[in-house]
Amino acid sequence: MKKHLIAVAFAAVSLSLVGCDEQSSAQTAPAQQLQPIDVAKVLVKPVQSWHTYTTRLEAPEEVSLMPRVSGVVESIAFKEGDAVKKGDLLFKLDDRPFAAVVASLNAQIESAQAALEQAQSEAQRAKRLTERKAISTEQAQARTSVLRQREAQLAALQAQLVSAKLDLEFTAIVSPIDGVISRANITKGNNVLAGQSVLTSIVSNQAMYAYFDVDERTWNSAFNDVTASTKQPVVMQKVGQKEFAYSGYINFIDNQINTATGTLRVRAIFDQDSDQLRAGSFARIKLAANAANEQIIIPDRAIGTDLKNRFVLTVGENNVLQYTLVEVGERYGSLRAITHGLSQNDVIAVNGPARVGPGMPIKPNTVTIDSTDVVFTLDNDRTQLMAKQ
Repeated sequence: MKKHLIAVAFAAVSLSLVGCDEQSSAQTAPAQQLQPIDVAKVLVKPVQSWHTYTTRLEAPEEVSLMPRVSGVVESIAFKEGDAVKKGDLLFKLDDRPFAAVVASLNAQIESAQAALEQAQSEAQRAKRLTERKAISTEQAQARTSVLRQREAQLAALQAQLVSAKLDLEFTAIVSPIDGVISRANITKGNNVLAGQSVLTSIVSNQAMYAYFDVDERTWNSAFNDVTASTKQPVVMQKVGQKEFAYSGYINFIDNQINTATGTLRVRAIFDQDSDQLRAGSFARIKLAANAANEQIIIPDRAIGTDLKNRFVLTVGENNVLQYTLVEVGERYGSLRAITHGLSQNDVIAVNGPARVGPGMPIKPNTVTIDSTDVVFTLDNDRTQLMAKQ
């Protein structure tokens, strides 16, 4: 009997010890299983809001080349698609009819000069005879009238000669601007009409214009102090590119708001040395507002999406993650501005809700948010302005 009681007591003690061990393991397991998570204190930076607009590039100068005289194309003196300079010969028309007109007028002028000399001689003689009363006044006036007629005839012929020489000069069709020439629309041997036949087109290539429309509210709030003389810097991105690699500035602001659309027409100019910009290209324009405001900056990957909401996981008491609703602003490279929801002392999970969620205790691994390669405000040297996306 005693042996039986001793066995029961021993079993009870054993069960008690096992229960204590299980309770101790349950209490220590969570601490041992905490997941290490990168956390960082939010950045506070002075930032400028960037506004994006779409546009198509336009050449400052564009010419649809047409002949100033009618004739037959004798030769084409350019290579299609090449760069041309102002004054370069492009087309040559058959100039023989025009040269014949010039020669005819030269002959008529020589005849008219001879007739004028005779009329001058007779007028001078009539004046002397009139003084001696050897001829009547009517005869003297008639000779003076003939002199004036000869002078007028010579002047008319000389004016016709100037016009004929211009027509002869216009048979050599030259480039009126520097730029890039298109293909020849009319080839050798075809007849062209003055002011009607389009021979080719030329667009300037040393600079490009980009027109875009800014709504009235945005202009008044962000760009009210901007004028063409301030040369507000802008950056541009071509289709297929990731970076806004082209720098320019605003050089024209329209003088009134379009009442139909409520927008203001603005133009930016982009100088180019490498001929990488082409008229008609689709592009995106970004320009920064003048005023810089301090905003909270965090990595864009730290922001999660929950249906229609954006949220960030912040580190609370006892290193427990908390669900925090936020409103996001502009993106600056890999970082994002937060306009509402966070304060400057908040600590966040920098990698977002990828492996963790709200209410989860973590083992924080403190890191620093890197912002060395991100532009938040306009550089003082506008030629080095880059918007890194």
